[in-house]
Amino acid sequence: MIEFWLSFRNGEEQLRLAVPPQTFEMQTGSTLTPVNIHQLGEVNVIGKRRLKAISLSSYFPIRDDGLCQYTHFPTPEVSVKRIEKWRDSGEPIRLIIYGQGLSINEAMAIENFNYSQKHGPEDVYFTLDLKEYRFLDYRNPSNQELKQRKLQLLKNGPKSYVVKNGDTLYWIARKLLGNGKKWRSLEKLNADLYSNHNLEPGDKFVLNWGALREADL
Repeated sequence: MIEFWLSFRNGEEQLRLAVPPQTFEMQTGSTLTPVNIHQLGEVNVIGKRRLKAISLSSYFPIRDDGLCQYTHFPTPEVSVKRIEKWRDSGEPIRLIIYGQGLSINEAMAIENFNYSQKHGPEDVYFTLDLKEYRFLDYRNPSNQELKQRKLQLLKNGPKSYVVKNGDTLYWIARKLLGNGKKWRSLEKLNADLYSNHNLEPGDKFVLNWGALREADL
């Protein structure tokens, strides 16, 4: 099962799509500049990578129609207002798509958000166009700083974790390991946590940091 999540301000607000898009396509490429060179003619100069872009189309259900991935999802009105609030904030959101075969975690800007209703049920159909957001003036930590952080975490990591409302393996890995993309490493921390696809708030898991190595972080 592939899950689609939208989050705002490092998970302060989240929205999981109850009905995932049937298909999606991440568009990416390079900047090509044609140049005319004497005796050669036109050639392409390959530049830097262009911004990624993706369009998601689905609907916000008014009630569970058998296609929803989870229950107690927000109403269409709440979902629409949340996305409009994020769009109008001038800040990027984060798109998270993860499953066993593919994981995507990208900061994105909301380029277009169109929605409508059809005759019949009060479901709201939408198309959300997102374009990659690149952060400026970001200083990457040195290799030595990263190594020290990892060693400190392996030595003094929390002994247990209690599942919070809205938690997924990605968000738990981000909280515990500092990197949501390392969610597969949770299997070493606790196999039951990793294999549990129905995490419930309040579930407590004992963490075995001794099973992890620096490469797992």
